[in-house]
Amino acid sequence: MIPRFGRIEVGRALSGCVPRVACILNPNARDGLSVRQWDKFEPALRDAGFEIDLRHTEGPGHAMDIAQSLVEEDHDLVVAIGGDGTVHEVASGLRGSQKVLGILPIGSGNDYARAHGIPTPKGNKFKDMQGAIDILSNGKNRRVGSVRVEGPPAPEHPTKAAPEHFSCNGEPDEAGNLVRWSFLECDAGVTSVVNRLKDEGQFKWIRGQAKYTALAIKAVIFWKKQRGWYSIDGGEEIDVDLSGLFCLSQCQTFGGGYRVAPGAKPTQGHGSLVMAWGLSKIRMLLLMGPLEKGKHVGKWGVTMESAKRYELDVSEGKPLFVNVDGEAVITTPVSMQYHDDQLTVRGAANIPNE
Repeated sequence: MIPRFGRIEVGRALSGCVPRVACILNPNARDGLSVRQWDKFEPALRDAGFEIDLRHTEGPGHAMDIAQSLVEEDHDLVVAIGGDGTVHEVASGLRGSQKVLGILPIGSGNDYARAHGIPTPKGNKFKDMQGAIDILSNGKNRRVGSVRVEGPPAPEHPTKAAPEHFSCNGEPDEAGNLVRWSFLECDAGVTSVVNRLKDEGQFKWIRGQAKYTALAIKAVIFWKKQRGWYSIDGGEEIDVDLSGLFCLSQCQTFGGGYRVAPGAKPTQGHGSLVMAWGLSKIRMLLLMGPLEKGKHVGKWGVTMESAKRYELDVSEGKPLFVNVDGEAVITTPVSMQYHDDQLTVRGAANIPNE
């Protein structure tokens, strides 16, 4: 029985050729545990019949350059090995091409893999590693969209360099701005403070979803109230107390499994916009439980709707950090625009909410 690798790969199998995969490994993913996980994945991939071309990332953004350089090469798959940050970078480098993105999720969040039905680790253990490899061999390719995000770059911090421009993302409309493409979600408010704290190395000893919970509690406690405005799909500017959060997502979960956009799926053709503005600190803390379970919409004015464009800025106080696929790389004023048909992803035969 010949494994099904997709059109290109079936041709290789029938001709006796071994399917070639370029694997892009982030050695710092999951606080360094990714390298030990890879030592288990590599022999399993070879046993599955893959020829492996392994590339290591050397710093933030490097996976974008590696992935972009692979677009014209003859690999059957380009596999991101790491968490949502690594997947974001590899997807950005492949965006606009016909290359297929595969994912071996061994990072902290792994929400984009989860959205495509790919098994993810539980704590420090990966109980269904073979399931993830089987999807690389026999999974279903899906064409998905992405959100173009533009705004000023996040400032440099002693533990976090300012983000750089990468050619695969295109040029900004306004000089001095930064462009990133979101495949998972973009958000701001208390959630973007959470990721900035993570980037600064706080609670580094805690892993998985527990880390995000600890960071969220700290972010809420030290939150300072400010006002701003937002606009949906080019509509009027609406004044709002920015205490809370928004999320423009193409997937159901982020932050390591929090069901922030219940029912969302990467093939839906638009963003799912969740807004929870004007919350007290007590309500921000109380919202964490419902957020985890996807039971927050309708509580305390929390809304969710379809949207393809979202703009946000502050009218008083400091600019907000804006997360793009889990990285606080942009600040307000920010604009986000959904674009269809941007990337091919190999996932499970059935994905959540499809």
